Amino acid sequence: MAGAAHAEITPWAHNEGGRMRIITLPPEPDGTIRGALQIEPENGWITYWREPGEAGIPPQITFPPESGVTLAAMHFPAPKEFVDGDVRDLGYDHPVALPFTVKAGGTPLPSSLTTSAFIGLCRNICIPFQADFQLNLRASRLPLEENLILDEAMRRLPEPPSPEFSVRSAQIDSAGATLDLRLDLPDHQAEPKIIVVAPEGHVFLDHSAPSQEGDTKRFAVSLEGLKDKEKAGTSNWSVLVILGERAMESSLAIK
Repeated sequence: MAGAAHAEITPWAHNEGGRMRIITLPPEPDGTIRGALQIEPENGWITYWREPGEAGIPPQITFPPESGVTLAAMHFPAPKEFVDGDVRDLGYDHPVALPFTVKAGGTPLPSSLTTSAFIGLCRNICIPFQADFQLNLRASRLPLEENLILDEAMRRLPEPPSPEFSVRSAQIDSAGATLDLRLDLPDHQAEPKIIVVAPEGHVFLDHSAPSQEGDTKRFAVSLEGLKDKEKAGTSNWSVLVILGERAMESSLAIK
């Protein structure tokens, strides 16, 4: 078979709360490698979003410094909120694949690469779960299954802003207590779930019922617990808006 490509699906690593593995596509000419971390929690267990909430552990992928390979980006589908008394977490209670991109430095890629994945799995208690994976970058096999897995993972990610689904404006009041958020929303009966993330990773989940402002909907997002350092910054804020089966993620231009 001419032009056989390099691809990899690692064996599953297991613990009592679930299992995980890594898939990768062939390295691109510039040294970029695309892949996904697959996590399958056991029934009754959860794993976590990139900002896990009050008690969780965000997923991480690391590479040995001497490899010259670094994680460029990791992407997350919209999470669910889990409430246990006063603790509120964000994550997944079902199988999830987290697409990622890694970049190689100026040296040629090795024939194999070690990576370490670290996640949290939680039921009554949270259990850190770390596993090392050996990626074979010279396995001669067409990446059919890998492409299917990664394509499905990419389809499940939040969509980018569009004219019908976007942030019109975002403004923090003078006391730093409330974010005035105006959204363009597609027609939908359900009220959206809004997750605002501040620069220090602080997550805000509470907001008022919407009011209609012309052709936009206006929400008052509570910023209770906002840190002084976060109050001073107007960059690196983001919002995830979940509306039924759709979700939109955007940076926020804070005024």
